[in-house]
Amino acid sequence: MLVLGAVLMATLVTADDPVAKVTVDEGKKLVVVTAGPFHVPSMPPGMNHEDMEMMNDHNTPLVRFEWPIQGFLRGFKVEIEDAEGNALDRRMIHHLIGVNFARRQLLYSAVERLFGIGQETDDVSAPRTIGVPMTPGDKLGMYMAWQNETGKDLDGVVIRVVFEYSPPNLNPRPVAALPIYMDVNLTVGGSNSYDVPPGKSEKAYEFTMPIGGRLLGFGGHLHDFGSSVRLEEVGSGKVVATVTAARDGSGKVSKVSRSLPGVGGDGIKLEKGKRYRVVGVYVNPTSETVARGAMAHISGLFAPDDYAAWPKLDLSDETLQDDLASLNEMGRSGGGHSHH
Repeated sequence: MLVLGAVLMATLVTADDPVAKVTVDEGKKLVVVTAGPFHVPSMPPGMNHEDMEMMNDHNTPLVRFEWPIQGFLRGFKVEIEDAEGNALDRRMIHHLIGVNFARRQLLYSAVERLFGIGQETDDVSAPRTIGVPMTPGDKLGMYMAWQNETGKDLDGVVIRVVFEYSPPNLNPRPVAALPIYMDVNLTVGGSNSYDVPPGKSEKAYEFTMPIGGRLLGFGGHLHDFGSSVRLEEVGSGKVVATVTAARDGSGKVSKVSRSLPGVGGDGIKLEKGKRYRVVGVYVNPTSETVARGAMAHISGLFAPDDYAAWPKLDLSDETLQDDLASLNEMGRSGGGHSHH
């Protein structure tokens, strides 16, 4: 996988790409990744996602780094500071997505999205009994999209991602889990946003599980007017997982729910060969359609029944190449990038 990761990186790296600084605190079991400084332009308040995507400064280029240690990733938090080291409101980051070039996703021919936050996302920390296996030298990257509504341009902004990890010799050994991502409207290498019509609406995506396993924890992402995202069995219609949004009276989303069914239990069994459907629900109280105003997905940690059966990266796959190309373009052009 290290060789493959090196090949993938070689296909993407350009001289202008920023590289993050990585430090390890073995005593506290932390990996700290620091990126910047960034110039963050002022944006008008209340911009919708379509308008933001058209701004060339909305997305940063992909910031690259290598994972430094053997162990299990179990959580992360994101901090941002100004040039003087003062803390800034983390909601200035519309979203931040982490990419692992050493693995592909389960349901899509795209590289693994290892971690991510939206404005409505809290810091993530799983119990020590669960972790994502990581290897020294794994090629990682992250990209951010800004939403600076402070009324002024900011220079020298620094982002710090603090990862919690468990050592490989932890006893009992953590259950090895990998990220799973289920989106209602994903085009790999393109956009996953869609229109929100007036009233209540649903958008769904069906898939067949390529392997079996257990969903140990999950959350999700919704934009304003978003109500919920659910995962259900296609045949029976049985709902197996639901993410709900906390919204104010105008429909603005402040938080989404998070569940850990694998803590103190067996998690949610997803069966190989079975059809599932992920459904995003929006309730738009206005009389206007919001162009490309919606996204809806569930993401979580999935413990496969057979770890070796996880699909492998295939560099000859055109869809995977679309994903790599979109990552290479990150921050260099406006619009068209998926948030996942």
